[in-house]
Amino acid sequence: MAALRVFSRNLPYLRQQFSALLGNTSPSVKFICVVVTIGYILSFSDDVVDVLSVTPGYLLPPSFQLWSTFTFWFLEIHLWEVIIDIVTVGLCGKLIEPLWGQMEMMKFFLLTNFGVAFLTTFYYLVIFACTGHPSYLFDIHVHGLAGYLAAVSVAVKQIMPDHLLIKTPLGKLTNRSLPLLILIAAIILWAIGALEGTYPCMWGSGTILSWIYLRFWQRHSSGTRGDMADNFSFDNFFPTVLQPVVRGILGPPHRCLVRMGICSPSQRRVHLALSPRGVTISMPGVEPQDMERRRQIALKALSERLSKTSEQTRQKNLSTKVNIDAVRKMQSQVIPQFPAEGAATQGPSPPPAEATLVDLGTEPTPPTTKQS
Repeated sequence: MAALRVFSRNLPYLRQQFSALLGNTSPSVKFICVVVTIGYILSFSDDVVDVLSVTPGYLLPPSFQLWSTFTFWFLEIHLWEVIIDIVTVGLCGKLIEPLWGQMEMMKFFLLTNFGVAFLTTFYYLVIFACTGHPSYLFDIHVHGLAGYLAAVSVAVKQIMPDHLLIKTPLGKLTNRSLPLLILIAAIILWAIGALEGTYPCMWGSGTILSWIYLRFWQRHSSGTRGDMADNFSFDNFFPTVLQPVVRGILGPPHRCLVRMGICSPSQRRVHLALSPRGVTISMPGVEPQDMERRRQIALKALSERLSKTSEQTRQKNLSTKVNIDAVRKMQSQVIPQFPAEGAATQGPSPPPAEATLVDLGTEPTPPTTKQS
């Protein structure tokens, strides 16, 4: 009840922030956010949690409670999980829905959640077969949107793989390494008791299922299926050192699935077509809007780098000019300024003296005195 009082006290602020986030989103995104909020309020009842969540033992025959796969995803028991869910779904509505469309996004949402319910149940069934403890079948309750959050991270990795998130002392964190890092963090938090064991299972299930759907089965507007780009292969989720090992492990199963017709083979062909405007290159698995979006991202990064370089050059030129002005000022203070040769002196100049001509060849005549 204390958590409920805290939630009710902060409700106006949360409503303001969420309304700003979900202002221009579709009705489906708003519906998901509202249902998740209602599910958090209902989660204070243990009976509701038992009824709405997926219990692996009851999802299997003879109980076969399939209706729980429609209700487990909106049930969260922690407030921070509700906030993360709403923020992620809102960002998904602003980033992914304009590219895919509302129907494709809802299809992705439903397929991911249904798959997470059954795949997580399979995990716990395997653990029960190895340990023999029935608590893994009847005391485990799978609920929440952890699987869908993992699916969104995979979709963002496909759209913007090299987008920089943060810089760390160990290196740069991009969307390419986000799904695996969150899975490792969830396992560590589960090991120390800070997180339920269902969270890493759901995250791993959502990552695998969303990658399979986006890699092989998603239908594009051009009529193609999947994304067979090299930077979206499954080994690309792992560090460079482990990629050959992962490629060697997953190579034989992939070839078997290709022979069975379940998966598509990796296509390496590039189609060239002549057009009046030049040569058009068409690569399988790459949408034109994806190429245009990645081109815009590359141009933006290039312009930012060029602007940064020009700013550094301008600052360098400015500092050089300031240094030159300072040197000139110091020189003017140290070296005296002499007047130029032939310049006029201070004060009024005397009038020029008159010249008197004297005849040196004749003797001077004495002055005569006139007598009266």
